[in-house]
Amino acid sequence: MSEKKTHRVLVAKPGLDGHDRGAKVVARALRDAGMEVIYLGLHQTPEQIVQAAVDEDVDVVGLSILSGAHMTVFPRVVEMLRERGAGDIKVVGGGIIPEEDIEALEALGVARLFTPGTPTSEIVDYIRSL
Repeated sequence: MSEKKTHRVLVAKPGLDGHDRGAKVVARALRDAGMEVIYLGLHQTPEQIVQAAVDEDVDVVGLSILSGAHMTVFPRVVEMLRERGAGDIKVVGGGIIPEEDIEALEALGVARLFTPGTPTSEIVDYIRSL
């Protein structure tokens, strides 16, 4: 009898962005899909996010950014995970991110970015596919 893997996902809102409704909706959808979700909440630093990801032994870090800091925060989290020997943890995210920035961030190691209006089922399916 094979045991199905349960994904562990850390969801966080880095920086000064104070809007967390989307992150909470995604966290709930992942939880409802049977995933273990650790929700860090608002105003997290990349250092706090990476420390929690390592401590909680997660498979995926999901970041929600609406503040425009995506070109700083996403690469920093990816870099810090690699520095900590946790480069196998996938980083995904969402928010207001221009298409050209999505391509650049994916080239820097972000696994996938979701823009506003993406169905939560698409996010769930993607994480399950990892």
